Amino acid sequence: MPLLENHSISPAELEARLRLHRLPELGPARFRRLIEAFGSASAALSAPASAWRALQLSTVSAESRRDPSVRDGASAALAWLERPGQHLLMWDSPGYPALLAEIADPPPLLFILGDPALLERPQLAMVGSRRASRPALQTAGAFARSLAAAGLVITSGLALGVDGAAHEGALEAGGATIGVLGTGLENFYPQRHLALARRMAEQGSAVISEFPLDTAAQSNNFPRRNRIISGLSLAVLVVEASVRSGSLITARLAAEQGREVYAMPGSIHHPGARGCHQLIRDGATLVESVEHILEGLRHWQGVAPAAAAVSTPRPVRSRHPLLALLQAAPQGTEALAEHLGWPLSRVLGELTELELQGRVSCEGGRWFASGDWG
Repeated sequence: MPLLENHSISPAELEARLRLHRLPELGPARFRRLIEAFGSASAALSAPASAWRALQLSTVSAESRRDPSVRDGASAALAWLERPGQHLLMWDSPGYPALLAEIADPPPLLFILGDPALLERPQLAMVGSRRASRPALQTAGAFARSLAAAGLVITSGLALGVDGAAHEGALEAGGATIGVLGTGLENFYPQRHLALARRMAEQGSAVISEFPLDTAAQSNNFPRRNRIISGLSLAVLVVEASVRSGSLITARLAAEQGREVYAMPGSIHHPGARGCHQLIRDGATLVESVEHILEGLRHWQGVAPAAAAVSTPRPVRSRHPLLALLQAAPQGTEALAEHLGWPLSRVLGELTELELQGRVSCEGGRWFASGDWG
């Protein structure tokens, strides 16, 4: 099973966590509160209802523990995990993305179709209107191609409009892209992008969701997934959005999470530009070219998109503090940041530049030094 290769929990505890995850009225904070209070999901499931009430948890959640559908859903998830290319990351897994772990309410479980290692790579979120204009769709695709060619993973919500154009652009450049769903992976929405999602997984990208596999589309789940889109990313780029667009929720969450926010201006006569104009008035960086973004993230990577697309930078044989640590032992991103006292965004940026130079590689959420680079 993919998960257990990098996690020490038992199969019984995994099944218990999957059951706990399916309970109604049990969000990320309450899920972790139960684990911390009882020491394990198995103990939480067997604890008396009075113990749950003492933690101020919902009676509905406690009573649903005995529902056969909860056990059946967990069994179905275990079977799903047995298939190739299907994974589960938990908040205490070694490979859990470090930037996402920093947000106020990181998802305790993430189902992944495709490559889970991408979640640790530097990402740029691209979002915008589902009913985007043709110029906006073309611009989103062009930006995604250039930014993916420069090495950024393009993250979005697999919605119609700008999201789809961003995912497509990244794939066209031979780059990587991550789609974050507001439904379960086995109850895909929107169906028009199901083929795109499958292509992403097949071509080395990933589609992820925090929701149980069979979760259907519910309006309140889509704003909730937006915190994951922004939480995974170094920055968020809003291409086109009305003032009521969900993209502005993503941008607001990004600002609250300490991420960069970029917005593209448009015509004052176009309603789809007003959301971006509002973001710019509120302090977002106005973007007119890919270089504006790469310049803003220069601590991440200084290679121009065109150069990155045609060649790999030649390694520089200088002593790098990250290499010094990795030559001693492979380490995760968080451990490296702690050792050096650097922000996670800087560590991710430096690691990606070293990876482009062939000096480091990432496997199973840990970074390794490649070759003899004194």
